[in-house]
Amino acid sequence: MIATFVFGVASAQTDIVQPNLGVSTKIAPAYFGPNAFPVPDILDGRTSSELRLELYGDCFLGTTTSSVADDITGDLFAKLTIPLFTPKANLTVWMPLFEYFYTSAEVNELRRLPYTGDLQGMDSGDVYVSADIRILSQEKHHIDIAARAVLKTASANQYAKGRCYDAPGYFFDVAFGRGFKLGENSNLRIALSGGFLCWQTDNGRQNDAVMYGAKLAYTYKNFTVDSCFGGYVGWEGDGDCPMTLKSNLSYRIGDLSLCIGHQVGFKDWPYHQIRVGATYAFDVLKAR
Repeated sequence: MIATFVFGVASAQTDIVQPNLGVSTKIAPAYFGPNAFPVPDILDGRTSSELRLELYGDCFLGTTTSSVADDITGDLFAKLTIPLFTPKANLTVWMPLFEYFYTSAEVNELRRLPYTGDLQGMDSGDVYVSADIRILSQEKHHIDIAARAVLKTASANQYAKGRCYDAPGYFFDVAFGRGFKLGENSNLRIALSGGFLCWQTDNGRQNDAVMYGAKLAYTYKNFTVDSCFGGYVGWEGDGDCPMTLKSNLSYRIGDLSLCIGHQVGFKDWPYHQIRVGATYAFDVLKAR
């Protein structure tokens, strides 16, 4: 009797099916909203002794030449960086606190969405948690090297509307950076990054991607302008190879920095992003 019960429970479970690796899952950046599969900001080879709180307002518009030109998204984005008792190790947490979105029926049809109700709504985003570790410093070894390990939760709710994907993910990357002093009040910094990113797609299957990035930053007195070209390359080859260019201009007043930025996708991330926000940074280790 017990054996019959156990067999009945086991047979009621979802069948394990060998995934067909020749068929694209379309669980990829090109088929979701802009916050589902972002291109991560890269490190510049350094960690920080500052406690940093960043708060931004974002507006995402589908590029006019893309099939998601009618996708409009706005969000409030937050990021917190905490030194772990030493400037050589940081804990970083970030997420879109909430987003408002509007799409069209044509965009939903392209994404093969099962949802046929309202074409607008609100959602909170996935949470990313990162451990950032400094490996080498330029002061001692002529180059900065930092590594990080990042976990992504599945905390967002609007999978049926194509705003997120209901599965966890993770990535690892290493960044190499070096600064050059150009004058009394100015300096230039160059950074390169590479890594590995992974997310679950369907039954018994995941997408593995190679990450890459290059960053150039110039600081003159309190002004900093930077640009970062980066992305990742998934193995399915269908919408999973996003490539973007991010540019930011910031002005620091004491512990407060004001920022305006723009990001554009060249491939598989078909959006323009306009960002305005502020950062509060306080050197907690120096204050001890």
